[in-house]
Amino acid sequence: MAHTPDDKPTPAAGHGTDDSTGTDDSTGTAARVGATYRVQVRPGFDLDATAGLAGYLADLGVTHLYSAPLLTATPGSQHGYDVVDHRAVNPELGGEAARVRLVRALRAAGLGLVVDIVPNHAGVTRPAANPAWWDVLRHGRASACAKWFDIDWDRGRLLLPVLADTPDALDELKIADGELRYHEHRFPIADGTGDGSPREVHDRQHYELVSWRRGDRELTYRRFFAVCDLAGLRVEDPEVFAATHAEVLRWAAAGEVDGIRVDHPDGLRDPAGYLARLRAAAPDVWLLVEKILEYGEELPDWPVDGTTGYDALAPICGLFVDGDAEADFTALDARLTGRHTSWQDLTHDTKLAAATRLLAAELTRLAALAPELAPDEARAALAELAACFPVYRGYPPHGTRHLAAARAEAGRRRPDLAPALDAVTRRLRDPDDELGQRFPQLSGAVMAKGVEDTAYYRWSRFVALNEVGGSPAHFGTPPAEFHRNAHARQVRWPAAMTTLSTHDTKRGEDVRARLAVLSELPQRWAERVSRWTALAPLPDPAFAHLLWQTAVGAWPIERERLHAYAEKAAREASVATSWADPDLGFERAMHAVIDRMYDEPELYAELTAFAAEITPAGWSNSLGQKLVQLAMPGVPDTYQGTELWDNSLVDPDNRRPVDFGVRRELLARLDAGARPAVNASGAAKLLVVSRTLRLRRDHPELFTGYRPVPVRGPAAAHVVAFDRGGPGGGRFDRAGAGGSDRPGSDRPGSGRGGSGRAGAVAVATRLPLRLARDGGWRGTRLSLAGNSVTDVFTGRVYSGSELLLDDLLDTFPVALLAPIDSVEAAA
Repeated sequence: MAHTPDDKPTPAAGHGTDDSTGTDDSTGTAARVGATYRVQVRPGFDLDATAGLAGYLADLGVTHLYSAPLLTATPGSQHGYDVVDHRAVNPELGGEAARVRLVRALRAAGLGLVVDIVPNHAGVTRPAANPAWWDVLRHGRASACAKWFDIDWDRGRLLLPVLADTPDALDELKIADGELRYHEHRFPIADGTGDGSPREVHDRQHYELVSWRRGDRELTYRRFFAVCDLAGLRVEDPEVFAATHAEVLRWAAAGEVDGIRVDHPDGLRDPAGYLARLRAAAPDVWLLVEKILEYGEELPDWPVDGTTGYDALAPICGLFVDGDAEADFTALDARLTGRHTSWQDLTHDTKLAAATRLLAAELTRLAALAPELAPDEARAALAELAACFPVYRGYPPHGTRHLAAARAEAGRRRPDLAPALDAVTRRLRDPDDELGQRFPQLSGAVMAKGVEDTAYYRWSRFVALNEVGGSPAHFGTPPAEFHRNAHARQVRWPAAMTTLSTHDTKRGEDVRARLAVLSELPQRWAERVSRWTALAPLPDPAFAHLLWQTAVGAWPIERERLHAYAEKAAREASVATSWADPDLGFERAMHAVIDRMYDEPELYAELTAFAAEITPAGWSNSLGQKLVQLAMPGVPDTYQGTELWDNSLVDPDNRRPVDFGVRRELLARLDAGARPAVNASGAAKLLVVSRTLRLRRDHPELFTGYRPVPVRGPAAAHVVAFDRGGPGGGRFDRAGAGGSDRPGSDRPGSGRGGSGRAGAVAVATRLPLRLARDGGWRGTRLSLAGNSVTDVFTGRVYSGSELLLDDLLDTFPVALLAPIDSVEAAA
């Protein structure tokens, strides 16, 4: 982090459990990392290019650059999550010298660095690029690196699913330069085994090359989800932890890294033990976990500062969805698709398919750990429990309850499996049982593949809600519910990240914001989409409904981008086509429908007109959700490029190059006094982002607590407003943010009692179309404490204990009020 506080953080978790109004996060972790900006560092936009952003990011108002993984990845990797060498910075990013230049550039601009690490898996698609994997292939179980990877050696040779699915694929093997080669794939040859034909040499190796189709069924190593190119690491072993973390921990010890984001902790054998070891090794860093929480689930009591923010994304987005429209969209989807399946039943089926097909190899490995049952019985019971598990994986103290819920639901669905379910459940309750330790790794993968990567592409009712960390079954977030969530975040996890877009979100934040508008005009949408699906039908009507919503949300979008999205989405859905067995006939029909959107004048005109009709309300939602995310408790992240309107879809679409020149120029105009309109330029969003981030950075004392602001009048339901003021005095630190069983939870500044302190007040319009239809604000008033305040977006000053929303929100649909006696207008 940029500065080391006087009170050094302890390895305890940075959260609390009291019922306070606020916790002073103006110092300590939350202030040292005040706001982040995520950059997808990659070949083509390397570390030196990233260093060139330092001045712009400082002007924007963030405190830290948040980088994609920096260690050496598979050559050509565009994301960095396939690390092949943990000892060095990726040379394709510029190597160690470029990393040092980046750190210097950031420090010169007053910024710090947060890095992403990948402890769960390593890239193995090119064995020669990964020294540890190469050694394992060459020496087998005797390799010094054999313990690195989660390999089931008892099942024989290490299977590598790289061959074509033809009976004579092995005949294409060659020997060259002392290696075994299959087309572009290279493999080592064990000492003393190189004589004879390529096939004879192959048969003597510690590995066996097999058809790519056998990977899901028979693989002998744990993978990241169903990706055979990413082999699971055993970081629960202290030596493996040390070898894979030495470089990043060296950066942290040198003060060159201020925060660490841990990718996919659910995949680890012992996440709690891993995080305790990491915290002990880097006690001063801001430590985040990419833990996806289901609705109502709490983060385990880990020694971390919080999650990466998906649990904030869902309630924020839900604020701008009209919950009254749920029945209309349910009826519409049933009429269009003929489907009456519930979300619960759909996800059960997709999760069961993930367990028994995509993750069949992992399931077989677990079933072998229950020899007291017949193999088919063990597989069926474990798959059903995974399909019924209500969260990604169970952790103390709630894991027992989650397992009981899964057992009850599995018994309801499969009463014939009762004896096997009981036998397996008894084993899973034992934390020392290997089956109990490995099953959570499977259940997390089943949830991710079954729900995020399949059900989200099949459930077409209202796709704005089909997002990581959310639930399509939870149709909207009432303001009271959001306030409870935000207050709990302030109390428990004030230093957790908040986000609206990531490299993993299914749609960009502004696409979701526009789609949320559909909830305000369900009948109009029903008329439009019914006409379009009739004019350009698809054999899969659910996918057609999803496709038209996505097109409307992102329109205008380049034709090739929509084609690429549709192909990925349809194959992920695995209904009419799939990755393993593409149905080219369906895909031709799908692409033809997309081409008709652009080529048929009538269809193009209707789609364009409807998108234009809802765009202004979408902009209102975008500004509202962005202000809420940036101003609410937590450390806000801005994903690259989203300071302007962004119509990105799922990756790789959301990793497109960003035009930072345009953003610099627009920001300079704003700083020169330009006052933007809310229009297609996106300058209004840049104003909201930059002014909110600067206020947080320059006046963190205004963001120390959380209170809903009372709103009175006929349109009160159309605004969400909160005051970030908190109790006076005190400091946020790990001890002070702890639970009531920790010393000091009642001292000044811990959040109990004391007089309130004036803070920043965020005000955002919600459901703008209904607001307009009902006649506008009509005298609706915001109640304040009576201080004079300035709106940092307009520079206007207000006095008195009540503000008319007709006056406050006549320029922008949002306002950020700061006490005039505390801060000059950032506008």
